Amino acid sequence: MFKKLLIANRGEVAVRIARSARELGVACVGVASESDLGSSWLFAMDEVVPIGGAAPRDSYLDMLRVLQAGVQTACTAVHPGWGFLAENPRFAALAEQHGMTFVGPPASVMARLGTKLPAKAAFEAAGLQGIPGSAHALESVDEALELAQRIGYPVMIKADAGGGGRGIRRCTAADQVRDQFGAARAEAEAAFGDGALFLEKCVDNGRHVEVQVVCDAFGNAIHVGERDCSVQRNHQKLVEETPCPLLSAEERERLGTAAARAAAAIGYVGAGTIEFLRAPSGELYFMEMNARLQVEHPVSEMISGLDLVRLQLQVAANQVLPVRQADVRLEGCAIECRINAEDASDNFRPTPGVLEVYDFPLDVGPGTLRFDTHLAAGDEVPPEYDSLLGKLIAYAPTRAEAIETLLAGLAAARVEGVSTTIPLHRAVLASDDFVSGDYDTSKIPGWSMAGSER
Repeated sequence: MFKKLLIANRGEVAVRIARSARELGVACVGVASESDLGSSWLFAMDEVVPIGGAAPRDSYLDMLRVLQAGVQTACTAVHPGWGFLAENPRFAALAEQHGMTFVGPPASVMARLGTKLPAKAAFEAAGLQGIPGSAHALESVDEALELAQRIGYPVMIKADAGGGGRGIRRCTAADQVRDQFGAARAEAEAAFGDGALFLEKCVDNGRHVEVQVVCDAFGNAIHVGERDCSVQRNHQKLVEETPCPLLSAEERERLGTAAARAAAAIGYVGAGTIEFLRAPSGELYFMEMNARLQVEHPVSEMISGLDLVRLQLQVAANQVLPVRQADVRLEGCAIECRINAEDASDNFRPTPGVLEVYDFPLDVGPGTLRFDTHLAAGDEVPPEYDSLLGKLIAYAPTRAEAIETLLAGLAAARVEGVSTTIPLHRAVLASDDFVSGDYDTSKIPGWSMAGSER
């Protein structure tokens, strides 16, 4: 196992990684921007290295500054967390060149997963079903029109290098394809430096279902069940749960087995998530693979008893995966709410500031509550970074008890100094649509705002 680990991230994920690393006897080196110096979450680190200005491009996104912090503190591995440089194959390669093991997949595998079409081709070859659409980047709007006519409207124009909802256009007729093709290409070029586009059949009223997998370097792979992440706004997840209430036990086992086999087939190493879109008719279409630890990983940990960060570190240290699929026991239900410093009633406007009161009692409800956070009362929520304050997770033997427990935890929570998304989460969890499981990605169950965008 590594003696010293560079955690190339900040906030909640940095604290989460440090917790598992220390349990393995690994010392942790944190990095901090000018804005984060003095933050309480840095006390989770054994050493802290300042790396630059408050803006991410001047600190957490500066590969050489981050890696220099690891070199000067004699780190032998680097964990990227999520966001920032987590899925950057150049960063992974540079880390290895600087003598640090990258806790994640090989840079070559990450590069293949970084663009949609090569990833889709790889996973279709590994046995997963993709959404009907392009097999290669579109050369012209005429090619897009011909394909749209063949697969049928509505269709989605997408950026091959896209993410976060950018470079995406929904088209219901040929004239929209003509109008939107150039705009989508320009947006993709500006956002990603790559204007390549492809086209897919639009699956309306679908569910976002993803499978957690873990693979080692010796061809072994397991899945840790699936998560339903269909409660979203602007393609950003708000509530995640496992298991998906729509899947039967047979569908669940078939999907998980197929995902784990596919990940092993492409040479994946580490913890990753394979994302699917479930059509109203029941088909499950491969969308993409996230080559990193996910924000919502705690729900999978709660129903399995596994520590996913610990497994990441073990396989990165070239150890054989210590768990086989037969050893994985998935029991009960877990639901997570992402508590953000945002005003959901004002189109999710960020609300940075100082946390005057920050209290999340965990001894309420019939089940078990877990709160993953990096903050305490008196801390500042800076405007430069993601607005996530923490994640409240409920576990119980049944979904109904998990909902009841999470509602009790949200009702008991006290946060003053910033607005939060707690009112939104309470409305969602109490809604008839969520309780029944009858909802999809097209709307937030139990929540509506006149004049605001999802």
